[in-house]
Amino acid sequence: MSAQIVLPFPPATLSGHHNVHWRVLQPVKKKHREWARLATLAALPKVAEKGDIRVIAAFYPPDNRGDRVNYPNRMKPYWDGIADALGVNDRRFLPSYLFGEPVKGGSCVVTIGEAA
Repeated sequence: MSAQIVLPFPPATLSGHHNVHWRVLQPVKKKHREWARLATLAALPKVAEKGDIRVIAAFYPPDNRGDRVNYPNRMKPYWDGIADALGVNDRRFLPSYLFGEPVKGGSCVVTIGEAA
């Protein structure tokens, strides 16, 4: 059985290409990690104790200005928060990515599936 969580679209500040001092970036990462943790806890996903965990991130950007190749780079705080909520190491995640049309405000829908 899979569970879906809806998260804010990951901002460009989380991109590896965004050069900003770590003191500025840390609160942004912390906020997004916590959003993912809380959203995952609310969704109550069930995962196996061992093996890969299939995760699908569907990106719905706020506009057409972004670079789809870089969207997955922005997900690290989200993966960390999801892993925190599940009590697993994020190395177990087997991610795949979908790219949708822009929506107002943008969003990222993460589907957490069964272990592979």
